[in-house]
Amino acid sequence: MNMRENLEVLIVEDRQVMLKIIRRLLVQLGYARIDEATNGVEALARLGEKRYDLILSDWNMEPMSGFELLKLVRASPATQKTPFILITAEAKAENILAAKAAGANGYLVKPFKLDALERTLDGVLAAKGFVSLAVA
Repeated sequence: MNMRENLEVLIVEDRQVMLKIIRRLLVQLGYARIDEATNGVEALARLGEKRYDLILSDWNMEPMSGFELLKLVRASPATQKTPFILITAEAKAENILAAKAAGANGYLVKPFKLDALERTLDGVLAAKGFVSLAVA
């Protein structure tokens, strides 16, 4: 049974090309319920309207970065346990440590391939109690 298709996913990315790439990769992995936001402010509005099982967010965005969004998501009782993966082109150790300290469940460095995305998603979701993620 494919559990991926039932998970509600929010992608937060300000670059349309990257947004489309991430969406396409998620669809290839079997995710079907995917919403989009183009910045942290828009993402907060979506999070106020709907519950998500997973958030994938770019780090560098205006007017609110993915890192700022992460801190607000973790501060809210409604979303504090939602799996959150930060995506960035920066692989600096201090950024990875800051993301982890702020409550990120995963960290992906652009560019990434389908297998890296799948490993990260499966690891994060398995740690949060989602099982049977593999496509049947």
